[in-house]
Amino acid sequence: MKNLYFTIKQASEILGVSALTLRNWDKKGKLKAHRHPMNNYRVYKPEDLEAVIHEIEAGAGLRKSTKREFKKIIVKHLVN
Repeated sequence: MKNLYFTIKQASEILGVSALTLRNWDKKGKLKAHRHPMNNYRVYKPEDLEAVIHEIEAGAGLRKSTKREFKKIIVKHLVN
């Protein structure tokens, strides 16, 4: 069975940002984290991360990135 959620560490690696940035985005409502029912840790749905990647690619993203960084983000996302 596939994981339905990514941990904050996995999500930060996929998006190429720090875990602190993801926490800040969650506080500001830019990328809402879900909570694991057993330990209350932040977890992220794959479709939410894909939406952020699409926003970044469209240039209306949550952070400023170069095209080179975009490619890294996409490759990391596809590999995981």
